[in-house]
Amino acid sequence: MAGSGNRVTVGNVEIISLSDGILEFDLCNFFPNHKSDDEWQPYMQHLTPEHKVRFNLASYLVRSQGRTLLVDTGMGARPADAPETPWGELMQDFQAHGLSPADVDMVVMTHLHRDHVGWNLTPQAEDGADATAFAPTFPRARYWLSVKDWAACHDPEVMPSRFPNAATTVWPLEQLGLIEFMDGEHSLTDELTAIPTPGHTPGHMSIRINSQGQQAIILGDAIHNQAQVQETHWVSRADMDPEQTRITRRSLMEQLEQEGMLGIIGHFPYPGFGKVVRLEGRRYWQAL
Repeated sequence: MAGSGNRVTVGNVEIISLSDGILEFDLCNFFPNHKSDDEWQPYMQHLTPEHKVRFNLASYLVRSQGRTLLVDTGMGARPADAPETPWGELMQDFQAHGLSPADVDMVVMTHLHRDHVGWNLTPQAEDGADATAFAPTFPRARYWLSVKDWAACHDPEVMPSRFPNAATTVWPLEQLGLIEFMDGEHSLTDELTAIPTPGHTPGHMSIRINSQGQQAIILGDAIHNQAQVQETHWVSRADMDPEQTRITRRSLMEQLEQEGMLGIIGHFPYPGFGKVVRLEGRRYWQAL
């Protein structure tokens, strides 16, 4: 395994970290059950000076066996009436790294929350009501997503609060004939496997990389903040099934620690590459 800046290689697989910008949330809002200074005292370095949680909005360009995947697509274009919004930067980041959306032939969504699907499509009309109002931002790509999250984002009980942009960033993909559904573990290439890691959403997936005897995993939103490497029971307001999220996160952190596997975590500070290590009985995130 080798890495430099925003790139790492795992065997024959290359991973490039890209970013759509950042999000910030009030600590009490995002971790409503874990907000006291006493609880956070060992982890203050993972908050902003204003005691907010800050999230990178990562997308990962992965090259494997002649395929080019993009894992997650950020928040999407910056609103025209909000030019100071600290996100909407993915296309500029593509250009800055000498990449083009046309390079991508597979878009893989770890889940369908709004900050992971925003650049799937580009509006072609002001108020279009069908798929002709949208064009795929990645014109050569097919789009892989979990069948369980597809069902969840159509559930009127949860769609407005949990998947508020699905109607403009996810649903039209079906009419455009671009969706590939994943139901359970799914091979993307011989080196890349999407594996179920539910809890944050019903169909949340992570991407396991196994090449030339080296391993890594792209975790999606199975974890949000470095404090949760140790405090795996801490859940956020964004986790749809808190108890399942705890089980999934605990299992993943144990796997990363015990196997010395590279973790790739999109909401951790850019570029999001690192390992879980243990010191004096506690787990820590060690960034590359």
